[in-house]
Amino acid sequence: MIIIHASFTIDPDRREDALESLEDLVAASQREAGTIEYRAATDVSDPNVVRVFERYEDEAALEAHSQSDHFEEFAGALPELLAGEPTVTRFDVDSSTELDL
Repeated sequence: MIIIHASFTIDPDRREDALESLEDLVAASQREAGTIEYRAATDVSDPNVVRVFERYEDEAALEAHSQSDHFEEFAGALPELLAGEPTVTRFDVDSSTELDL
């Protein structure tokens, strides 16, 4: 499994546009084959920070996502929406266990 965690600081003047673009990206990405989970959320400490959490079955699923029309459209619009550099971290995971809280 591959997990991606991305963090974006959105330009406050473009916040609504950014959130609309993210909603479209998330909806389309959740329908992709091999995508286990794809979610975006605003940070509770800073509403202009958006965190995206992605889980893929394998490299092929991640590659297909990165070449999809909806991802390329979002990536192309992103520079105009940001107030800083995004951070993206990839995790390659052999196994996972859900915890009871």
